[in-house]
Amino acid sequence: MVEVLNIALLFFMVVLAIAISRMHNLFMAAVMTGIFSFLSAVMFTLLDAVDVAFTEAAVGAGVSTVLLLGTLGLTTREEKPSKKNNLPALIIVIITGAALIYGTMDMPQFGDPNAPVHNHVADRYIEKSGEEMGLPNIVTSVLASYRGYDTLGETVVIFTAGVGVMLLLGQARRKEGDS
Repeated sequence: MVEVLNIALLFFMVVLAIAISRMHNLFMAAVMTGIFSFLSAVMFTLLDAVDVAFTEAAVGAGVSTVLLLGTLGLTTREEKPSKKNNLPALIIVIITGAALIYGTMDMPQFGDPNAPVHNHVADRYIEKSGEEMGLPNIVTSVLASYRGYDTLGETVVIFTAGVGVMLLLGQARRKEGDS
């Protein structure tokens, strides 16, 4: 049953992505990207990646949608027609997609108990995290200690993106005031 739901969600997400790419009304595109992010969060939840789902819901469906809508408040709602040739961009996207698919060919099957991810450090985390980190919660010890640099990196990326958006929005306001 879960597989059928995953396939249905994935199909709907593909249709939604195609619709977003074809849309000229930027307001509707921003709203639909929020819906896409929400569906991604649902997909992550079904795949038992609840921490990733929370991040996708908060950043993708929440903050990004608000920032896009705020930016649209400073610009126009309709896309300006472009006379550029989009063929090179399409070729780059197809090559990138093919490379990504090729890169996943040697991955283990989904849920394989013999996959390297299940045989590497999980047992060590379960057995030794309490004595090594002094934290009773395994998830907290993994995120805060074992993966501390990873968590710090994610925080830096989100902070940098936020500062960049604030600088862009501030620059747009200054240009409005100058004219």
